[in-house]
Amino acid sequence: MTSLFKRLPRNRLAATRRSSRRVHTQPRPHPSLAIFSRLFIEGPLPAALALLPDLAAAGLRADPVSLTRLVKLCVRHGTASDGRLIHRHVETHGPLSHYSAGGGLFVSNSLVSMYAKFGLLDEALRLFDGMPERNVVTWTTVVAALANLNGRKEEALRFLVAMRRDGVAPNAYTFSSVLGACATPWVLAAVHASTVKVGLDSDVFVRSSLIDAYMKLGDLDGGRRVFDEMVTGDLVVWNSIIVGFAQSGDGVGAIELFTRMKDAGFSANQGTLTSVLRACTGMVMLEVGRQVHAHVLKYDRNLILHNALLDMYCKCGSLEDVDALFHRMPQRDVISWSTMISGLAQNGKSAEALRVFDFMKSEGVAPNRITMVGVLFACSHAGLVEDGWHYFRSMKKLFGIQPEREHHNCMVNLLGRAGKLDEAVEFIRDMNLEPDSVIWRTLLGACRMHKNANLAAYAAREILKLEPDDQVQELNRLIGRISALGYVPQTEFVLQDLAIEQKEDLLKYHSEKMAIAFGTMHAVDGKPIRIMKNLRICGLW
Repeated sequence: MTSLFKRLPRNRLAATRRSSRRVHTQPRPHPSLAIFSRLFIEGPLPAALALLPDLAAAGLRADPVSLTRLVKLCVRHGTASDGRLIHRHVETHGPLSHYSAGGGLFVSNSLVSMYAKFGLLDEALRLFDGMPERNVVTWTTVVAALANLNGRKEEALRFLVAMRRDGVAPNAYTFSSVLGACATPWVLAAVHASTVKVGLDSDVFVRSSLIDAYMKLGDLDGGRRVFDEMVTGDLVVWNSIIVGFAQSGDGVGAIELFTRMKDAGFSANQGTLTSVLRACTGMVMLEVGRQVHAHVLKYDRNLILHNALLDMYCKCGSLEDVDALFHRMPQRDVISWSTMISGLAQNGKSAEALRVFDFMKSEGVAPNRITMVGVLFACSHAGLVEDGWHYFRSMKKLFGIQPEREHHNCMVNLLGRAGKLDEAVEFIRDMNLEPDSVIWRTLLGACRMHKNANLAAYAAREILKLEPDDQVQELNRLIGRISALGYVPQTEFVLQDLAIEQKEDLLKYHSEKMAIAFGTMHAVDGKPIRIMKNLRICGLW
């Protein structure tokens, strides 16, 4: 050791000795800080928070790492009041910029994020406005929070512009967040161009968000173009494009992309399979759905996938598959039972649907609003008026479910199908909510079934009040007028073996009649309506 010190210059030797003395004479941390440091790591959280006033009284402030960890614990426990307590402690000794090495920015970012996660966006923005320094994390936190909040999405885009003007470059997460706020094609195109300009358009999460944004605006071609520009495939992006096509109603496109994904060697996950099953359900493609079922077998205990399969088999009318799958399911929730009840009712098995409902209750599963729609639907199709009234009246009392618009519509359908039209009208008048066009259309359909022209005219007028541009009810009004003038449909032109009422309904909706209805709704008074066609399709014209 002596030889080492001899080799050092005199001034460095003296400095080393002074440094050594400082190490040995450094004061111990304040006892409150020592206890606080242990509590914020080991817990409990309330005990650590209770020490903050003691620290403030001693003129001390906790270090940035400890404070940030406490803020995260507050978010995890869902205690916004505790988060505000930490914020007040931080501000007790002046600006956060007093922390060294970016500690103040570190703490500020965690507080902004905390307020955003609690939904206290105005408080987050107040803190944001008072920050002397902001980085990409600060800006992205605010942009993402605004983009996820209905009514403030335009602000997210304005903040993105302000961020760029402030000299802060957005990252992949910034763009992934703000793309969901693009409500018009031209705004989406501008943000898309920005991702290309900074070289982030190839990022897998940005590309996935781009596809989602195009799909949300109904631009399937735009989403497909972004997808086709991929240099390498990624399961996240495959899922985005498949989900987009399925949700946009292009089931064929979703299934075609799923086949391509499998050919490319990707294994489908829950999100992929759920979307493909939704596409099969919408297209009533039973055989393809059965092929997807083979992939679902890998997820033996996945309730979401099993429920999607159950819905697909119900909508495709394969009751044998429905029954087999339902009884093999390792677990069932209220969605499983509700799907089964609705599926049986929609396939004309109302008695079986109500038996499943009784079995569901015996298993201790509480029904929800969707379950009760299925139950009332089953009563309607079986003509069980008294049972329907019982279930409707007992919803609130027995199950705590407030009847909603769908339940009222089921009751109008039940009474109308049973021929109790006056009772249906009385039910509509006594409803505790305003009837919508769906309810009036339900009544109109019942009037047509039971040949009640006066009540049908009343229902049609109510529909036109709510939806003056509705072409089909306008059409029925016109048919009523021309029938009163002596119009008799020539049903011999309908070659199918159908009942006379069904033949008359088919003749109502020939294209010429639809054109007349549309024309009368939009034509100027006194001007003729001209209908052009190049093919004679009806002997009535």
